[in-house]
Amino acid sequence: MAPTAQFATYPSLRDRVVVITGGASGIGAALVEAFVTNGARVAFLDLQTEPAQQLVQRLLAETGSAPHFVPCDLTDIAALQTAFEIIANQLGPVEVLINNAGNDTRHTIEAVTPESWDRTIAVNLKHQFFAAQAVIPGMRKLGRGSILNMSSIAWVIPSTNVPVYVTAKAGIVGMTRTLAHELGRDNIRVNAILPGAIATERQRRLWLTPEYESEIMAAQAIKRLILPEEVARLALFLAADDSSAITNQSCVIDGGWV
Repeated sequence: MAPTAQFATYPSLRDRVVVITGGASGIGAALVEAFVTNGARVAFLDLQTEPAQQLVQRLLAETGSAPHFVPCDLTDIAALQTAFEIIANQLGPVEVLINNAGNDTRHTIEAVTPESWDRTIAVNLKHQFFAAQAVIPGMRKLGRGSILNMSSIAWVIPSTNVPVYVTAKAGIVGMTRTLAHELGRDNIRVNAILPGAIATERQRRLWLTPEYESEIMAAQAIKRLILPEEVARLALFLAADDSSAITNQSCVIDGGWV
């Protein structure tokens, strides 16, 4: 991106309570930073304590505002529900939920066991539903809300060597569509974000080889890597009042891959 680029800010997000799952690193950390910078009251959930605390301290030093970090294993639904109770008690009703957390560890069809299936669905899909369930009562009382579920273009391409992950990411779109129709009468919007190959630290460390980058560039219309902060800017728009008529949508950000 050009170093002189200017990006929108969203006054409607100021002082709104925003919860982001998996916020300690990657796209999640970019989301936390973007919403803090826009003046929201941000809480984020993650198991990674050290990077989470580093993010909190960095944002406090840079912006004067610190997000609230709540350690939580999202696959433990009881712990997840308790975390949302803590956040509501400390910050007030959640107005924006971003179900970001996930894990795209590679796996073959042959290697999948009933136990690994359950773990992969739990970390990529199950917690998204129960996080939404936890915030809906508060959003109904407020008369508004925005829920963003992180899917992926992986199920559209479709990707290989991640069959259970792809199944979960497709399921997120189905969940998004039914929740949007069930909650629309309450002025609660529900949308999905479908990133492509985002150049996070994890992707660079584990899978973004020169060969894979060449495959990405061949597939994308825009011939550069897409960055986590670009996903965050899409999320800002979908959370803000600027998108008040947008719900039930799957918003792709992939440089034109699909």
